[in-house]
Amino acid sequence: MSADLLLAQGFTSYDSGVRAVAALSGRLAYLCMCLTLCWGVLVSTGWIRRVTGHQALRTGHVLLAAFTLATATVHGLSMLLLDEQIVVGTQVVIPFLNGYLRHALGILAFDLMVVIMLTAWVHRIVRYRSWLRFHQLGYLAIALGVAHSWWGAWANANFNLVWLGGITVLAPALALTAVRFLPAAALVWIGLLDASSPRQKQVDKAAPLSISVDNQRCHRYGFCQSEAPEVFQLREDGRLAYRQNPEVEHNRDVLSAARACPTRAIELEAGKRD
Repeated sequence: MSADLLLAQGFTSYDSGVRAVAALSGRLAYLCMCLTLCWGVLVSTGWIRRVTGHQALRTGHVLLAAFTLATATVHGLSMLLLDEQIVVGTQVVIPFLNGYLRHALGILAFDLMVVIMLTAWVHRIVRYRSWLRFHQLGYLAIALGVAHSWWGAWANANFNLVWLGGITVLAPALALTAVRFLPAAALVWIGLLDASSPRQKQVDKAAPLSISVDNQRCHRYGFCQSEAPEVFQLREDGRLAYRQNPEVEHNRDVLSAARACPTRAIELEAGKRD
């Protein structure tokens, strides 16, 4: 929408500038949200590890999510600065107060993402598998965010729909291109990949497992103990004790402990059958 048209419809030049900030921050938030989704899918499917030979760091996924929330925060706060006063006060964080359903969808998506981010730091209290089930609500948050973005773009101008369509195609292309063609050292420097992570060997989840822990990488956070207390134990002197060949019935907990380890210090191999 041009500045002349905005003024003709009664909007001030100040509102025109704020709307430009809101539009830009909204597009950046949408791009970061798409990148966060793409990166999470590539990590969970093991595609990044197979292509690069390195483990993806959880901090990389968290960083992308943090950028999403930061740009979404700017987008929401800019609404408060409009002279038109589309939203006021707590309406920017509490859905349905201002009567616009499309705004409510965006607020619900933002609030849910904030809750998921905050709970990402409580793995010592909540088992990783339990938190992972809660984390899957992120797909709902993204769906709400997509609905809010496309509905808002349709309500404002066809040009915004073109923008969102381009971003939707661009995000997975950027993620795949970065992983496939950028040097692994560059992704390590950015903080998306583990610098010294070897290729993870495929293991049979129903077969005996052999556990080894890299003491140089293990920081004794205790996530493994919370996931598999029958196998991993942090001693009072700070050292980690673990059973190298646990029973098969503990495999699910052991695999969960390996996934939950922030430093990827736990390595699993196929164990010897009796």
